[in-house]
Amino acid sequence: MVCSWQRNPGSRRSLLSLLLLAFWEAGSGQLHYSIPEEAKHGTFVGRIAQDLGLELVELVPRLFRVVSKGGGDLLEVNLQNGILFVNSRIDREELCGRSAECSIHLEVIVDRPLQVFHVEVEVKDINDNPPLFPLKEQKLFVSESRMPDSRFPLEGASDADIGANAVLTYSLSSNDYFTLDVKAKNEENKLVELVLRKPLDREAATAHSLFLTATDGGKPDLTGTVQLLVTVLDVNDNAPTFEQSEYEVRIFENAENGTTVIRLNASDRDEGANAAISYSFNRLVPTMIIDQFSIDANTGEIVIQGNLDFEQVNLYKIRVDATDKGHPPMVGHCTVLIRVLDKNDNAPQIALTSLSLPVREDAQFGTVIALISVNDLDSGANGQVMCSLTPDIPFKLVSTFKNYYSLVLDSPLDRESVSAYELVVTARDGGSPSLWATASVSVEVTDVNDNAPVFAQPEYTVFVKENNLPGCHIFTVSAQDTDAQENALVSYSLVERRVGERALSSYVSVHAESGKVYALQPLDHEELELLQFQVSARDAGVPPLGSNVTLQVFVLDENDNAPKLLTPRIGGSGHMVTELVPRSVGAGHVVAKVRAVDSDSGYNAWLSYELEPTEGNARSPFRVGLYTGEICTTRALDEEDAQRQHLLVLVKDHGDPALTATATVLVSLVEHGQAPKASSWASSSAAGQEAVLVDVNVYLIIAICAVSSLLVLTLLLYTVMRCSAPPTEGACGRGKPGLVCSGAVGSWSNSPQRRQGMCSGEGMPKTDLMAFSPSLPPTLGSGDAGDQQDLNVDHGLKVSPSIFRNYEFYMWKL
Repeated sequence: MVCSWQRNPGSRRSLLSLLLLAFWEAGSGQLHYSIPEEAKHGTFVGRIAQDLGLELVELVPRLFRVVSKGGGDLLEVNLQNGILFVNSRIDREELCGRSAECSIHLEVIVDRPLQVFHVEVEVKDINDNPPLFPLKEQKLFVSESRMPDSRFPLEGASDADIGANAVLTYSLSSNDYFTLDVKAKNEENKLVELVLRKPLDREAATAHSLFLTATDGGKPDLTGTVQLLVTVLDVNDNAPTFEQSEYEVRIFENAENGTTVIRLNASDRDEGANAAISYSFNRLVPTMIIDQFSIDANTGEIVIQGNLDFEQVNLYKIRVDATDKGHPPMVGHCTVLIRVLDKNDNAPQIALTSLSLPVREDAQFGTVIALISVNDLDSGANGQVMCSLTPDIPFKLVSTFKNYYSLVLDSPLDRESVSAYELVVTARDGGSPSLWATASVSVEVTDVNDNAPVFAQPEYTVFVKENNLPGCHIFTVSAQDTDAQENALVSYSLVERRVGERALSSYVSVHAESGKVYALQPLDHEELELLQFQVSARDAGVPPLGSNVTLQVFVLDENDNAPKLLTPRIGGSGHMVTELVPRSVGAGHVVAKVRAVDSDSGYNAWLSYELEPTEGNARSPFRVGLYTGEICTTRALDEEDAQRQHLLVLVKDHGDPALTATATVLVSLVEHGQAPKASSWASSSAAGQEAVLVDVNVYLIIAICAVSSLLVLTLLLYTVMRCSAPPTEGACGRGKPGLVCSGAVGSWSNSPQRRQGMCSGEGMPKTDLMAFSPSLPPTLGSGDAGDQQDLNVDHGLKVSPSIFRNYEFYMWKL
C-alpha cells in the first residue's frame, strides 16, 4: 500500500481530494477572507475553488454558484480560474454602520453531487470618512464675569469609521483667552470643553472667533473644522449646573406613551431671576429625538411621546440645556443616554432565493429547488429561528449554515401522478411566547422538450407584383408544436444567406411571433425574378428544437419601363436623323428602320410602331411597319410631295397602361442624279437644314482615296490590337444573351440584363436611335439581314463587305 502511494501520485491526489470532500460534506466548514472596504472592482479576495478543494474544470459542469445573504452582487467568482473577486463597490459604513465587526456571508453551492460551503469575508475599515461637526459654526455666549478655568461644552464631531480611524483628537486655533480640554467619558461620549484661561473684557473685545479642528487616527489622517463664535456677555455670570454631566437610562422598547424616562435637576448659584431655570433640548438635538421624547421646561422631566423600536434605534443621545432667566441668560448642559432594551416583538422573516422552478420530472436526488434564508430582527433567544417543512415528501430542508436552508429533492418525481406541489415553510423563533412566520413554495413538475415545430408544407410558392410598397405583407408562415407552455412557443426567423452581393435580410423580414413575411423594399422583376429562401421555426424549449420551410417568391412583371431606342450605327444624335431619298424610288422602298427594346417582359415588352400624323404630312408617301419599325414608301414619289418630310414614329408597348417613346426622322427628297446611294447620319442640331450637294465628279476621287486609306489604317490598327492586347471583356461587361425575334408579329426582346449589350471600344453607347440607309443592297434593307450586319465594335471592327463596295455612302459622309 505504501509503494502504491509513492508510485502513483495521481492516486494520492485523488485520495486527498476525496478526504477533503468528505470533510466538507460531513461538517459545515467555513472559509474566512478579509478585504478592505472601497476595494476596486476585480480586487483579488481569495482562491475560493482551490481553498475548497475543487478542480477548476468541475466548476461549470457542477453548477458552481455563490449566494449572498442580502442577494447583492458585491462579490463574484470567476469560473475560469476559481478566484473570488470584488464585483462592486463595498462601503463598510453603508453595509454595517458603526458595528465593530462587518462581514459578508456567502453560501457556495455545488451540484452533482450537492455540496454547500460557507464563506465569511471580513470587510476591514479604511479611513475614508473625515470627522464631521453638526454645524459649520457654534455660537457661545460667555459672560465677562466668568472666572478663569470656566468650562464651556462644545458639540464634538462624529466619524463614520470605526476603531483607530474613528478616534478623534481636537485642537483649537491659537488665541489668548481659551484653551481646549477633552475628556473621554466612554466610547459613546467624549466631552469637549472650551476652557477660559483669563478673564474676558467685553469692552476690549465683544466677540472671539475660534476654529475647532477634529483629527481622526487614520493614516493618513482626515480633519474636520467648525467655527466657534464666542460672544462676551455682561452681568449674569453663573450658569446652571447639573448634578452629573452625563445620565444613563435603560428602558424597554414599546413602552407606553407618557412613561417618564428621567427627571433632571440643575442648580444656579445666582439669586432671583438669574437662578430661575427652564429645561429644554439643545437646538442641535435631531428632529427624530424630538419626535420620540419631550421635556417639561419647569420640572426637567423627560417622557416618551413616540413608539420606541429596538430594531430601529437602540441608543438615544440627548443634550439637555438648563437655562436661567438672567440678562443675558446662562445655560448649563448635560447629556442623557437612553438605552432601549429588546423585547420579542418581531416575527421571523423568510426569504426565498435562487428558485430552480419548475422542476423536471427526471431531476436527480439532491437537486436544490430553492435557497431559504430566515432572519429575526430581535436579539438573543428572541432572534434564534428554527425552520420546518410541510409536507416533507418528496422534499426536505437541509440546514447549510446559521439561518440558511436548502430545499432539496429527496425522492423521485412522477409528473403523471402529481404535476405540482404546494409546500409550506414555517420559521419559529425562541422567544417567550414564540413568534412564527410561514412562506409557501409552489413546485411545478414539467416535461421535457421532445417535439419540434412542424410546417404544413415543406415548400410554399408566393407570387408578388414588382414595385410593391416597402414593408408590405407578402405571406404568412405557420408552424405547430405539440409540446406545452414555453416548449410550444414558436418564433420565426430568416435563414440568412447572400442574394447576389446583398444579404437576404435587405430584401425580406419575418415577424418573430406572427410569422408574417414582409418585403422590406420594392422588388424589381428586371433585377430579380425569383427569390428563394428559408424561414426557420424554433420553439422556446431548452434545448430548442426547430425546422425550416422553403419559400419561393416569384416577382411578377409590371409595365414600369418605357421602350428605349437603340443606338444608331453611324452619326446621329438624340432621337432625330436625316435621310436623303431619291424621288425616283418606287413603292415599298425601305427608307430607314427604327429599333427599340423594352426592359419588361411578356406583353409589357411587345413593341409596336406607328407613324404619328404631323402638320404637312397628310399625304405622306411613307408608312412604318407595325412590328418591324421599317419606314418605307407607300407609292411612287411625285413632284407634289414636299421636298422635306418630317416623320414622327411612336413606339408603344402592350402594357396596361401602355408606355411610349418617339423618334423623329427627317426625309429629304432629292433628284435622282443628285442623291447618293447611301444615306448619311446628321446630328439633331442640323435637323431642319437642307443637305448641300457638291459636285460629285470633283470629290469622288478624293472620297475613294480617303476611304481606302482609312480602311487600310483601320485594318492595321485592328491587327496590332488583336496581336498585342490581352483578351478582356467588353466595355459594357459580360451580358446575358437574350432572344430577339423578327417576323410577322414584330420584334420580341427581353430586358437589357438578359440581352447582350452593344458596346464601343471608345466608351459608352451613343444615342437611342438606329435607322437603315435606303440605298443599301436588298440584303441590308430587310429587317433580319440588317440585324445580322450591324456595325459592332468589341475589341475590333466588323464591317460587312457590301458596305465597302458602296463608296457613295462614305463620299457623302466625308
